[in-house]
Amino acid sequence: MEGFIICRRPVGAHVIQSRQYHTTPTGRQRISINSGWRFWRWESSPDSLIYDNRTDTPQQGATYLRPYILPSANDFITDPSKHYIAPSGNPGGNVSYVRNAFDDSAWESVTLPHDWAIKGPFYEGDDVPVTGGMGRLPTQGVAWYRRKITVAAEDRNKVVYLDIDGAMSYAIVWLNGNLVGGWPYGYNSFRLDLTPYLKPGDDNQLAIRLDNPIDSARWYPGAGLYRNVWLTKVENTHVAHWGTYITTKDVSSKSATIDLTVQVKGVAGQKVDVVTEVHTKAGEKVAEFPRSSVDLSAGNGTINTSVSISNPQLWGPPPTQKPNLYTATTYLFTNGSTTPIDTYETSFGIRAITYSGDGLYVNGERIHIQGVNQHSDLGALGTAFNTRAAERQLEHLHELGVNAIRMSHNPPAPELLHLTDSMGFLVMDEVFDSWERKKTDNDFHLIFPEWHEADLRSMIRRDRNHPSVYAWSIGNEVGEQTCCGERGAEIGRELNAFVVEEDPTRPSTASMNVAKPNQTFPEALGILSLNYQGEGIRDTPAYSHTNGTRTPPQYQPFHDKFPNKLLATSESAAQLSSRGTYIFPVTDLSSAPVNDTSGGNSTSLQVSSYELHTSNFGSSADKVFAAQDSHPFIAGEFVWAGWDYLGEPEPYYSARSSYYGIIDLAGFPKDRYYLYQSRWRPDLKMAHILPHWNWPDRVGETTPVHVFTSGDEAELFLNGKSLGRKKKGQYEYRLRWNDIIYEPGEVHVIAYRNGTEWATDTVRTTGTAAGLRLKADRAEIAADGEDLSFVTLEVVDANGDVVRDNYDAVTFSVSGPGEIVATDNGNPADLTPFPSSERKAFSGLALAIVKAKKGESGAINVTASGTGLQTGNVIVKAA
Repeated sequence: MEGFIICRRPVGAHVIQSRQYHTTPTGRQRISINSGWRFWRWESSPDSLIYDNRTDTPQQGATYLRPYILPSANDFITDPSKHYIAPSGNPGGNVSYVRNAFDDSAWESVTLPHDWAIKGPFYEGDDVPVTGGMGRLPTQGVAWYRRKITVAAEDRNKVVYLDIDGAMSYAIVWLNGNLVGGWPYGYNSFRLDLTPYLKPGDDNQLAIRLDNPIDSARWYPGAGLYRNVWLTKVENTHVAHWGTYITTKDVSSKSATIDLTVQVKGVAGQKVDVVTEVHTKAGEKVAEFPRSSVDLSAGNGTINTSVSISNPQLWGPPPTQKPNLYTATTYLFTNGSTTPIDTYETSFGIRAITYSGDGLYVNGERIHIQGVNQHSDLGALGTAFNTRAAERQLEHLHELGVNAIRMSHNPPAPELLHLTDSMGFLVMDEVFDSWERKKTDNDFHLIFPEWHEADLRSMIRRDRNHPSVYAWSIGNEVGEQTCCGERGAEIGRELNAFVVEEDPTRPSTASMNVAKPNQTFPEALGILSLNYQGEGIRDTPAYSHTNGTRTPPQYQPFHDKFPNKLLATSESAAQLSSRGTYIFPVTDLSSAPVNDTSGGNSTSLQVSSYELHTSNFGSSADKVFAAQDSHPFIAGEFVWAGWDYLGEPEPYYSARSSYYGIIDLAGFPKDRYYLYQSRWRPDLKMAHILPHWNWPDRVGETTPVHVFTSGDEAELFLNGKSLGRKKKGQYEYRLRWNDIIYEPGEVHVIAYRNGTEWATDTVRTTGTAAGLRLKADRAEIAADGEDLSFVTLEVVDANGDVVRDNYDAVTFSVSGPGEIVATDNGNPADLTPFPSSERKAFSGLALAIVKAKKGESGAINVTASGTGLQTGNVIVKAA
């Protein structure tokens, strides 16, 4: 039967009658199986199984699983002659962990997403399995995850898939002792068909083996089943995996054309009718594609259809545009039935993007890319994906003025792209950090030859309906840029061809840190993405003593050679700092490498927060801004990096996490945050003074004061006395008072724009630490065991001012239906395990991450205490 609902007409949308189809319990079901897992990890292999040869693994007596896993890639290899056929046999079937009868009661009980390494402890010193580059956490080893799954007897004619959003790494799956398949690349999502091995009505034993090598990455990769895992149950005939593809064309405020491709998989010879409706996010139906029929002569088929929509609500980045979204609901019918056998929803946006030599245009408006690079970890939570933690990161970046994210250097969690869609961020979706040439002994180069096509195509098919994705990145600083004759360009052309076949609406790119415009590598790319070359690498006298490539600024040479290609910086700056730490003397330069004589302290493992120091190959924000402003054809930049991340702790590899972030690992803004905000949000009335003003050992000494402001000039005052009014010159982005003689008291600034008072800021000398103040980012969270409240601790004096030079130890505790998940302070050198409730404040701040116990509501009382300090507390309600 069919019912009709007359929908309320939304502003700017043409609404038509909506047909309400009646679905039944026999239709598509997507079931989370994140709970109920048993887990065990070994540092060395317990089972003599291995995917393939690897430098860190003994080979003698091993059973190689590679030939049995490769067929899992076949759906993403377009040439049937290149499909893999598994040998006969069932390797691993005799391993006790895959058997139903194995007693795993002694194993750890875990809920997914799960990162086994994040709880630590951190490795300290040099002679350790995992050093600073990968975050000093125990990622290495083999782990097994086991769980029973039950499928009802009435589902015996269904197809049941296992969908894994991400598993680190070399995932291999058995069901009821039978090898099902796997996927070695730890960042990609993948699907396996469980149906042939399933026993409907009975308990079925699912077992997943993961194997994390040492030296597998240049940053913290995480470990485990670190993203969501699902069972998907469908009828034999159903919309294929990632089986819809929606594009838009002829887009204007008055109309747009929506093109739809639907891939159907099912019973050979069956005829299937396909109907797709389009609804706004509010639920109003605005279009219906023509009903189409497809003949599944070979067990699969594809329909292509189009529809026009009037007065579309366009998707675009704020603040000048809105990220409006639509949902396309696809129904499959057989044998003239009015009850669909499958229902499949696709979220999408309507927008027009133009890529040109003078920038990026979205819906006709030039959008300057104000982007950041983001690694996949969530700080103290590790890589275990949490939607609220990811949303918090994006909220902080939005407040900063960020409008674009580069997913460096791997496919993100699916939920992250849903967030970027709904919040309006542009996304560079990236797949590989390496190709055939290695960066570390056990990175992706080991599997690139056999898996690059499947990994790239699967990422694009999963992500191509997201309106936030504007470009596909096929590589980052790959070794093939300039070596190996024409091999780099050859691989680039091959990967670009895959992109064009999967999604001709978006160009490909690869980040270049050494390739030059007169070489063949950039010719293979649709977009030109430079890492650090645009502003120049080691090209000023301050960097003359550092070793490595020296590159003069490359914006103009690339633009001259490719005047019609969009040119942007995919990694800029590589600036370093520790939040709230200031080291003297302060350089007079606008950009300088960090070392023990300038901006760094290799004993405390800290870098000055005057925000002038960089890695040896990097440049300060000031230098980057000037390079871009003098080349207005540049489409924008992605700063390295938005947030600090685990691993890669340049320049101090005995630390745990990076110094690159504009925001520290705990989520607290560094001083640099306000420098970028003054540029990226020019209409925000803001001014920011640095450093803090607690310097009892510097009385009478020169202590420079810098001001970041969106104004164009400012006057500085010390204890009420004017220290002069300064105006920004061309290519100047901060105001400096370099000759200030320190005396305790108050520093105050009044910023002006066009001669009118614009914004103010004040810092003052505080008293000694007297108490602790807690602030929760949200006063109420869901009692689902997943939602989080991020509680900031401030060490304050008797007047309530934050004591910015305080490093006292504090202890967090909770009462009520909640628990502390992790703590942090943003100090890259702090090797206290993240689950610890004890933590030292760093520059006056610390963080506790709190969640509710699943199914328990009520008041969670979060408390912080410290010796000689008044206790602080805050209430978070779980509902």
